[in-house]
Amino acid sequence: MTADQALILIVDDDYDFLEINRFILEGAGYGVVTATNPVEAWRRIAAQIPDLVITDLMMTSIDAGFAFSAQLKSDPRTAAVPIIISTSVSSQLGLNFRPETDADLARMHVDAYFDKPIDAAALLAKVKELLERGG
Repeated sequence: MTADQALILIVDDDYDFLEINRFILEGAGYGVVTATNPVEAWRRIAAQIPDLVITDLMMTSIDAGFAFSAQLKSDPRTAAVPIIISTSVSSQLGLNFRPETDADLARMHVDAYFDKPIDAAALLAKVKELLERGG
């Protein structure tokens, strides 16, 4: 799948994070839609299923991203959509959610994990890898 064909949904309650990463991804040729919470994200998904989702961990609750990812993976329409979870919870609260293994990622219902702020080059490389793997 090429960048100009892929639609990425970014879900985060931080407007600056949404805009910075939208700019990075659109600059690389991806289509981007955004949502500020999981409920809004499901409305976007109802309109068009994305090719990849980037979601924050802590939004409406400390584990909202985990719950949202689990819902995506359990829904047949979105089960194959790669998910990247991002968080600043480690630096803000001192909690360690970092996966150590692929099994940890699977338990989190995600395909990749990033601490915020996300390095643009690393994000683009991971997005490309996940889309190529799935497409």
